[in-house]
Amino acid sequence: MSSTQKTRKPVARAPVEAINRHLGTRVKNLRTTRGWSLEALANASGVSRSMLSQIEREEANPTLAVTLRIAQAFGMGLGDLLEMPGAASSVSVIRADDHAFHYRSDKACRIRTLSPLNLEKDVEFYEVQLQAGGALRSSAHFEGTREFITVQKGVVRVESADDAETLNPGDSASYRADVPHAIVNAGKGEAVVFLVDIYR
Repeated sequence: MSSTQKTRKPVARAPVEAINRHLGTRVKNLRTTRGWSLEALANASGVSRSMLSQIEREEANPTLAVTLRIAQAFGMGLGDLLEMPGAASSVSVIRADDHAFHYRSDKACRIRTLSPLNLEKDVEFYEVQLQAGGALRSSAHFEGTREFITVQKGVVRVESADDAETLNPGDSASYRADVPHAIVNAGKGEAVVFLVDIYR
């Protein structure tokens, strides 16, 4: 055995294990933040439920193709999923037609997430569309949470506990969201608002 062979170190094993640990934690955190089951992520990514479970438990060494499919299911690039400096563009774009960011969509209300899914959840940014008669009613969030709203289109009524105010296009308001609260379409047509949640 040559001296070169004697001094060779297994440099690949530790980094791969570290990446797998990080990926497992990252996938689980992103999935739970979105409220997705393993089955939902499997359907969105095309990766089997058992493989996803193994990844989250750090028992699998997924291929690049599998990792990319998981990243795309979350609406992000491979570098963003792995959080590798320099691997992703410094500009993060959320396309208007990207359904991965549609938080809720029904006949009365559509909510689109405008903040990156991997953003720390102290701040959340949404576009809310309410049809005539529609309302977004929420139970109390964590203590200290406030919401900030700006009306782009239509007329809405903001309710926070026993207080209420009517807002017109261009109006903004902030209110407590650690009590039952609501955004109600008070007009005859569609209403569109931009909503920011700040958790303290």
